Amino acid sequence: HVAIPSDNDFLKALLFELRLTDDQSFVEHRDTCTRIDHSSVRSVRVEGGDLWPVVAFQKSGLIYACLPLVEETLEPRPPLLTISGLSQGLALLFGILDYISPSRKNEAEMSAKIGQLRNLLIQACPLGTPLNTNISSLNSSFDDIQVIPTDEKQPVWRSNTYKGKPQVNVSITEKVKCMQYDKRDVVDMWQVYGVVNCKCDIEGAAPNVTLTLNLPTNGSPLQDILVHHCVTSVDPAMLMSSSVDPLDDSVYSGPYKFPFIPPSDSFNLCYYTSQVPVPPILGCYQLIEEGSQLKLTVNLKLHESIKNSFEYCEARIPFFNRGPIAHLEYKVSYGQLDLSREKSLLVWIIGQKFPKSSEVSLTGTVTFGAAGEEHPTDYVCTGNTAYVKMYFRIPDFTLTGCYVDQHSVQIFAPGKPKITASRELISSDYYIWNSEASAPIMYKSLYY
Repeated sequence: HVAIPSDNDFLKALLFELRLTDDQSFVEHRDTCTRIDHSSVRSVRVEGGDLWPVVAFQKSGLIYACLPLVEETLEPRPPLLTISGLSQGLALLFGILDYISPSRKNEAEMSAKIGQLRNLLIQACPLGTPLNTNISSLNSSFDDIQVIPTDEKQPVWRSNTYKGKPQVNVSITEKVKCMQYDKRDVVDMWQVYGVVNCKCDIEGAAPNVTLTLNLPTNGSPLQDILVHHCVTSVDPAMLMSSSVDPLDDSVYSGPYKFPFIPPSDSFNLCYYTSQVPVPPILGCYQLIEEGSQLKLTVNLKLHESIKNSFEYCEARIPFFNRGPIAHLEYKVSYGQLDLSREKSLLVWIIGQKFPKSSEVSLTGTVTFGAAGEEHPTDYVCTGNTAYVKMYFRIPDFTLTGCYVDQHSVQIFAPGKPKITASRELISSDYYIWNSEASAPIMYKSLYY
């Protein structure tokens, strides 16, 4: 047993664990290469021993942390997926993040929100267990707290009852991260992260809804599934499909059924990851320095399995640690090339479709003027170490093939519901590194 320390002692230990103290010296138990953090779950060393599990992550200059309850033995440490308090803690922290984030640029507004947070948390967790993680939907004043529903069947996360025609809106958003190097000795990496958002306007104190996610025959199985606390039951095999262990052959290909009693507001029904066989856009970037000039070549190819219908698609080519672009000669096979106002970034606008060949190319030479303080610098991208970053969105498409069959949505409530479903694929940290120079390598175990 490790006693929970005081707030000040815990904060000091947590800052030390996150390497946010002035002392940056090497500490073996924290900095050794044999210790790789796969997630936001950490072990914090305090006076009485190692405090585990601690959920902690940084976002926009703030640290969000909590200490979940584990109602089982900690030796040996149980698998993270079996600890329900972890998902509850993460959901609560995400709720606090959503509540505070919109005020990040207004210090006075953020201070006021943080001042209200204690009252909100007492409502969200009246006895320590999160009952409503949508902090933004709560009232900041105790005087305005609604009376607890008199209907015993109504769960606490349904703060009000809906009156009107039943309707359900479901949206699937997948984000694809990618690192491409175009080298024989370095493996390219990519990963899909998905979230299913729901808004259920249904009459009744505790309506039951069952939503099913489906995959086509060649779809990529969903892994690392994390469900909202309103889900009443789920197939254990679905939750055990994990991407952390590459040797684990536990694959669950669906269908993925989620019976739940929906909250009154919009909520994220589940999160997931997936290992898809190919990235949507394959790229090759070559940047060579010849005297005072840089010669660049970029080739992009849309994979044949990807829907060729973009809301937007562009490639951004930054130039770090150099002066403004003084002279530019280029040739593009498709789309148009723009130079940023600061003259340190090339923006290749491919548009809403790739050509019939599914391939586009850019070649050019760039000459720079004298460097000034306003031009971008980067400690990693020095010399010819550089990248192209892709930005795109494909509506009505997912990389896994995951979709919601509107006819499979079951609602045990009176009236015929109106059901709308949408999906999209968005790029996130999609990098293509210069194959003519060394690039920072992110190992698979560090890529989550």
